[in-house]
Amino acid sequence: MVAESGHLGVTWRADPSVVSVVAAVLRRLVPYVVEATMIPTALYYFGLMTFGPMWGIVAAATWTYVSVVRRVVMRRPIPGLLMLATLGISLRLSMYLLNDSTFVYFVQPIIRTVATSVFFAGSVLIGKPLVGRFATDFCAFGSDVGDRPAILSLFRRLTFLWAGAQATIAAINLTLLVTLPVPVFVGTAAATAWIVMTCGVVLTVTDAVRTTRRDG
Repeated sequence: MVAESGHLGVTWRADPSVVSVVAAVLRRLVPYVVEATMIPTALYYFGLMTFGPMWGIVAAATWTYVSVVRRVVMRRPIPGLLMLATLGISLRLSMYLLNDSTFVYFVQPIIRTVATSVFFAGSVLIGKPLVGRFATDFCAFGSDVGDRPAILSLFRRLTFLWAGAQATIAAINLTLLVTLPVPVFVGTAAATAWIVMTCGVVLTVTDAVRTTRRDG
């Protein structure tokens, strides 16, 4: 059975499979991830290996700022992932310029990841789970869905899940930073983050499908 939602331009299936939901989420999410994380990381790595760390930082920051300005000029919404990436690259660039230290440049986002984990967990405690704020980046839905008790409970669980994922990434990256050379750390840390994030996405979608089925 299929029900269409005209104002969102989305076709909903009454009993979607986990695979179909993952595919739909990835189609919506991947462009944001590429823009906010993959391209800046690739630019930094290229600049680092070719000209040195400063040029890598400038390349990554330039891409991020141009992405934001382009959306502002075109009057398009700025995705939550890009907002977080812009904040992060700005803090990292400032710390590097003030300290001229590659270690400081990389340890700062680890500290920020820890703070993000605490912020996610804290948002649940005050009744405003952050996953609810970022959910529309991944899947379009109306307030009639977002305000359902089962969905609000889902947002709380998933916010705790992503708080744990951020804490895990921070712990692993700190270990890698103090044990590996910078060029090796950059690639390894990115791969580690992708593995943890992929696990988080699978758990998120699985819980979401189970919840929506149970809620009718």
